[in-house]
Order: sequence, then structure tokens, then C-alpha cells
Amino acid sequence: MSEKNLVGNKIRQLREAREMSVEELAQASHSSVELIQQLENGALIPSLTPLLQIARALGVRLGTFLDDATQNTPVVVKAGKSEQIVRFSGNCKTPKESLLEFSSLASNKVDRHMEPFIIDVHPLGCAEINLSAHEGEEFIYVLKGQIEVMYGKEQYNLNAGDSIYYDSVIPHHVHAVGNHEAQILAVVYTPL
Repeated sequence: MSEKNLVGNKIRQLREAREMSVEELAQASHSSVELIQQLENGALIPSLTPLLQIARALGVRLGTFLDDATQNTPVVVKAGKSEQIVRFSGNCKTPKESLLEFSSLASNKVDRHMEPFIIDVHPLGCAEINLSAHEGEEFIYVLKGQIEVMYGKEQYNLNAGDSIYYDSVIPHHVHAVGNHEAQILAVVYTPL
């Protein structure tokens, strides 16, 4: 099974467990039926904002799409090398490859309220940049490279050692600058 299908299969399992149709999930998550079908079939590499909306509609945390088994004890990840990696497309209209590789730093931790990730940010694979918004807050610390955060009508260029904390309800987009790789520590909070 491909990595792309892991998230789609989890969405399908949760939707079916709640006896929701694809149409009901699409309506509840403000998504299209086509998007839900593409995600569940693994035909689309998901982006973060629709996944957050789908998670909310299903009544689960974003991390639920990454978790296999929950634990009550602390979660330890050595040297930032998580076994739970999800690849996201960013928000290109026709994603062909992963632009963001999310390594979960808290997978399987039960009842968590924050989602910490180490994210490898690859150069944009498309010319268009579409801002997206969702409930919650995000904290980003640049580990290496340079990123640009588009936030509303503002732009912030951040280098290694810089950080930004913002409300996710404002349309935003995070991407690597130029043709260079970057890596960030991101903590995402989304209320249920």
C-alpha cells in the first residue's frame, strides 16, 4: 500500500465507522465529493487545510490520520527521525509530487491538543500560490534554509533560527524560497 493511501484509507475507515456517505462528509467538511473520493482512493496527495476540515467534520484530531495505536505515556522521537511521515502536496491545483514531508513528533499520543512536526519543505512545484485558512494557531521555527510565510496581505521571510506564531484563520501559505530545500519545526493547534 502506498504512503498516499494511508491517509485516504484512514479517512474512509473513520467515515464508514460514523456511517457517513461521501456526500455527507464533503458537505460537513466544506469539501467537494470529488476531493473526498480522490483522497480515499489515493489518487490525490492531500494538502493540510482540507485534511484539517475533514478531521473536524469526522470529530477527530489531525493526528488521527497518522496514528495506528494510542499511548498514554510520553512519546519520544530520537534526532527528529519519526517513523510517521506523511507527504503533502502543498496547494498546487494539480499536485504531482510531495512539497511538504511531515514527520510527526507526537504520533500515537492519546488526547493531545497540539500537533508537532518536523517538516521538510521542498521548492514549489507550481507557479500558483493559493492561501488557505483553518481554525487554530501555528508556530513555525526554521531549522534550515529559508522560508516565506504569506499571511493575509503580508509576507515574512524567515531564515534558520527565526520563528513565527500566527492565527490560522487568516489565509496563509508556507513555502521554501527559490529552488532551495528548507526544514521547519511546526506546531499546529486546531480546536475540536
